[in-house]
Amino acid sequence: MTTRLNGAADSTKKDSQVRPVEQHTLCRMLASAATALALLIAGCREPAVAKLPETKGQTGIASWYGIPFDGRPTASGEIFDMRKLTAAHRTLPLGTVAEITDLQNGKKVQVRINDRGPFVKDRIIDLSQAAGQTIDMPGMANVSIAILSTPVSRDLAVYAVQVGSFSSQKEAEVVRTNAANTFGNARVIFRPRDHTWRILIGEETSIDGGDALVKKVEPTLGESYVVRVDQDQ
Repeated sequence: MTTRLNGAADSTKKDSQVRPVEQHTLCRMLASAATALALLIAGCREPAVAKLPETKGQTGIASWYGIPFDGRPTASGEIFDMRKLTAAHRTLPLGTVAEITDLQNGKKVQVRINDRGPFVKDRIIDLSQAAGQTIDMPGMANVSIAILSTPVSRDLAVYAVQVGSFSSQKEAEVVRTNAANTFGNARVIFRPRDHTWRILIGEETSIDGGDALVKKVEPTLGESYVVRVDQDQ
């Protein structure tokens, strides 16, 4: 009997020594299995896909320009060549490639945005003479704009309200001072395309914010446009 009890005691002692080792090994096995499963799941995920540029179209009146602007600097710094397929837009990033469709005849042309404009109410884009001729556009036409690509940039878009058109910087500065007193942030810029001085008011992070500011500015300073603020402005 005593031998049996001692044997049982020895067995219990051995179990108590082995179990912690077994539990430790089991924990390590489970941890390894969990890690392997996590890696397997990660490997099965679909690769990240770059976000496509916004393709929602804009519809409105287009015009085209050539002489006397041919050979002048554009907002991008490039020299305007009316024989190339380019265009001016007020808010699209410079370097954007867009497809323009004439809604009357259905003809299309791809252009690169390298300038700012048009600064005429109810017009949404100014095509180069070559782009206008490609879609057989007379002076103006109803078109749609579809964005094909935009340049990669880490900078946040900033919009302002453009007012005035002055041949003299001194005249523009007088209006800028009055605008700053009323609306705060206001500065004078030079538009090489038409050799004029313009005033930019505010810094908005969205076109909607710019539109709201236009409603405040126009009653005081007249015709105003939302424009994208470029790096040198």
